[in-house]
Amino acid sequence: MSEHLASLGYRMPAEWEKQSSTWVAWPHNKYDWPNKFKNIPKTFAKIISEISKVQRVDVLIQPSANKKEILEILAKEQSQIRNIFMYKVRTDRAWARDFAPSFLVNNNLKKKLIPNFQFNAWAKYNNYKNDNQVKIKISEMKQIEIIDIVQKNKKIVLEGGAIDVNGIGSILLTKECLLSKIQQRNPTLNKTNLEKCLYETLGVKNFIWLHKGIVGDDTHGHIDDITRFFDINKIFTAVEKNKKDKNYAALKENLNILQKAKNIYGKKFEIFEIPMPDPIFIENTRVPASYLNFYFANKILLVPIFENKMDDKAIAVFEKKIKNRKIIPINCLDLIWGFGAIHCMTQQEPFI
Repeated sequence: MSEHLASLGYRMPAEWEKQSSTWVAWPHNKYDWPNKFKNIPKTFAKIISEISKVQRVDVLIQPSANKKEILEILAKEQSQIRNIFMYKVRTDRAWARDFAPSFLVNNNLKKKLIPNFQFNAWAKYNNYKNDNQVKIKISEMKQIEIIDIVQKNKKIVLEGGAIDVNGIGSILLTKECLLSKIQQRNPTLNKTNLEKCLYETLGVKNFIWLHKGIVGDDTHGHIDDITRFFDINKIFTAVEKNKKDKNYAALKENLNILQKAKNIYGKKFEIFEIPMPDPIFIENTRVPASYLNFYFANKILLVPIFENKMDDKAIAVFEKKIKNRKIIPINCLDLIWGFGAIHCMTQQEPFI
């Protein structure tokens, strides 16, 4: 890196800190939801609608998209149209969490910055060139400085869904996603190199490495399906009670790691368990349904539900532990067929 951003006062804020907007990419890739795409724009519109009632939403649409048609879908879901802004920017997919900017803020300079982490479609798919240009396009449209993130003379690949921060120095991440040889994002980096890069870029120094993500996750271990901060010292984590389930052992191991983890002051975190939904199969494929793929916007928390008997139990935990926000469940049973839910399709832009 040309500059050590953290030493200049930059940090990645926590998601619950005040936001100026949410970035979303309008869905268009029918291959991400085979045989179910017709319901997907409506689900996106429901999510955008709830966010638009509390803040600005910036929506990327294909240059060929029919803007009027999209506005009609949004209006049907009672969206606050005056808070929705559209930009013709070509994308490959709609999973903005992973290719839109993970913005940094500098509280002293009252400035935002975009770290230009590369996106390579989770080292799994070939079509990502448009998505990988989105950070640059947003930087140009919003006049926000962008800086390439480089270690050992290589540009670093990192998706937003691979990390979760508390805004004051701690970060959650998995070895399966960031250190595995499968779907390897950064072949030249070991754990020490990667930690150095994230410390210098995001301002994090306390690394909580969990082992594995959940079955069916095509990203190979994203943190935002399993474990999330919801306050500087509080963590939600997914647990599976059925010992025969394929997720049981991995989630139990993660829970054990979290119970021993300490914050930057050497104190333990408060850990709260969120049940996993009963397994969901679509066209004989197990999908990575999880209540942890929630999204904080200003004043609200959007939580995915799946027409599953565990939905109510999960929502009850969120309502009990988060008192200062309205908890809004969103049916994501069709959305999850694309192997992502609410957090995967949103990316917050912080207020400064």
